Amino acid sequence: MRPARALLALCGLVWSSTGGPSRDFCSQILNSDVKPGFPKTIKTNDAGVLKAARHSVERFNNCTDDIFLFKESHISRALVQIVTGLRYMLDVEIGRTTCKKTKHPSLDNCDFQTNGTLKRTLSCYSEVWVIPWLQRFEVPVLLCH
Repeated sequence: MRPARALLALCGLVWSSTGGPSRDFCSQILNSDVKPGFPKTIKTNDAGVLKAARHSVERFNNCTDDIFLFKESHISRALVQIVTGLRYMLDVEIGRTTCKKTKHPSLDNCDFQTNGTLKRTLSCYSEVWVIPWLQRFEVPVLLCH
């Protein structure tokens, strides 16, 4: 199947799965120079990149026994690949916040630690698979050090 037909089929799938058109998703793909299967560098402040980074951090917070929540502090590189949905590949720095996990606050309202003994920054590589028509985010790869 040629790339243009694959995109139209994907957009048709988006239409049929949601009961209506997903114009944002389809027009974004059809009007971009991103080709299916080929990773493309995108801006680190792209809305999709920011959402993917947040999902990565949430997964990190769910997998660690740290009493404080972490949040993304800097995205140094972002790639996107059209697959069944979108696959984001991110290099992200995350930092420990002043918010404790037991309080369950919004990460947007959490400040980074300034106390020298509690301050911690990690470099992470994350892959986030987004299936917009199912409102689904998966983080199959998350490596932090």
